[in-house]
Amino acid sequence: MRFLFSLLFMFAMQLPAFAEDRELAELFRQRGVEGTMVIRSQETKKSFVHNDRRANHRISPASTFKICNTLIALEEKAVTAENSLLKWDGTRYDFPDWNRDQTLESAFRVSCVWYYREIARRVGAVKYRRYLDEAGYGRLREPFDTTAFWLDGSLVVSPFGQAEFLEKVYRRKLPFSISSYEKLADIMINEKGPGYTIRAKTGWAVRMEPQIGWFVGYVETAGDVWFFAMNIDIRTEADLPLRKELVLEALKIKDIIK
Repeated sequence: MRFLFSLLFMFAMQLPAFAEDRELAELFRQRGVEGTMVIRSQETKKSFVHNDRRANHRISPASTFKICNTLIALEEKAVTAENSLLKWDGTRYDFPDWNRDQTLESAFRVSCVWYYREIARRVGAVKYRRYLDEAGYGRLREPFDTTAFWLDGSLVVSPFGQAEFLEKVYRRKLPFSISSYEKLADIMINEKGPGYTIRAKTGWAVRMEPQIGWFVGYVETAGDVWFFAMNIDIRTEADLPLRKELVLEALKIKDIIK
């Protein structure tokens, strides 16, 4: 037992520790939600963190995995930038936007699960293991369902891990082609404003209790690139817009965007 406690202590000591950012904490307090947020500069490496313990905790990435999955799909030619149309098989889903043919762009935008499950079938478990290992993306539990591992808790990643992965994507430090990176960058555009572009993806881990909402990505400004990852407890669907709203408010408070 003493040996186990020693291991846990050593592990805890290795986790990054950040002072609580009071402005970010106040945002969450005002909205009455539990969660975490990480914002990190590429140029200065300055970080703003709310709830660093939770930011180190790995959970299902849900649809935020579509960032990584899109790169894998393009690299393996499960679909191509020129021909990514997949036909809807007529199955009725609760989300009306899923009930139609999809391209890579539309499936990313509406988080269409059936589209990315078909991609997963085409890629296969062996290649997923290799790409996840090379990307250093989260932790994958074996055995896993090839068409659901990013949804069912087999793959878990922390907000800190998400931010680190996004920086690798932005800097093109992963084993993907330039064309794959460029296509991903196009479909990740979430918002443009005066002097900035946000590339990001939402996620909703519905198989957890409580359910968790994600918003991860990066914002390019004239002088820097800021990587962010946040998640919150989802009490009802009314909380879902808070994923993006909290990030936008935080970016404004920190004078990253206007």
